[in-house]
Amino acid sequence: MIQIKDLHKSYKMGKNSLHVLKGINFNVEEGELVAIMGSSGSGKSTLLNILGMLDSSDSGEYILDNVPIKNLNETKAARYRNKFLGFVFQSFNLINYKSAAENVALPLYYQKVPRKERQEKSLKYLEQVGLKEWAGHLPSELSGGQKQRVAIARALAAEPKVLLADEPTGALDSKTSYEVMDLIQKINDAGNTILIVTHEPDIADMCKRIVHLKDGIIIEDKKIEQVRAEQYV
Repeated sequence: MIQIKDLHKSYKMGKNSLHVLKGINFNVEEGELVAIMGSSGSGKSTLLNILGMLDSSDSGEYILDNVPIKNLNETKAARYRNKFLGFVFQSFNLINYKSAAENVALPLYYQKVPRKERQEKSLKYLEQVGLKEWAGHLPSELSGGQKQRVAIARALAAEPKVLLADEPTGALDSKTSYEVMDLIQKINDAGNTILIVTHEPDIADMCKRIVHLKDGIIIEDKKIEQVRAEQYV
């Protein structure tokens, strides 16, 4: 599903250059649930931004679902993002003046899905995350955990090939974090490929594989015995 070969990325800092990714190599198979770990400055967010087509590498290869991702202008990058990827962020990124259902339907609007179908799909995915009865509520009327569930429903609505989650439990307490991870595990059980950036070891243990970055290189990549979140919910 994802192939990364010898990926390099530097940023200009005044006259100097900061080499953030120093030859990253890794593949992700369809249906995997992978945690990307590393301390601040290790390159994990940069890697996620490149995977999400929000940034581009200086050199190396990135192939997503057999499509080489390179030299994309903003229009093409946006089209590929809509087609291939779903995003879940630490800060939820919901639109405050839109209801839960309208937030979930947004990616479908950009895909030019007809209004009636958007509404049906929106309710279907809210039901999947256990929030159908909250469809008409604004984000301000939802708890942190509910907001993240709406964000996950929105990411799923476009039926992406890969779900990218950047610290999806970072703004939540432990109990709510495990509820969100229980949901993510169930989505993965259904066959979705998911990558999670996290600095929390207990969250990483709920994935099936951990990729550890340090100073822009992968220092460890191992499959693990997955801890199921439902036992803590």
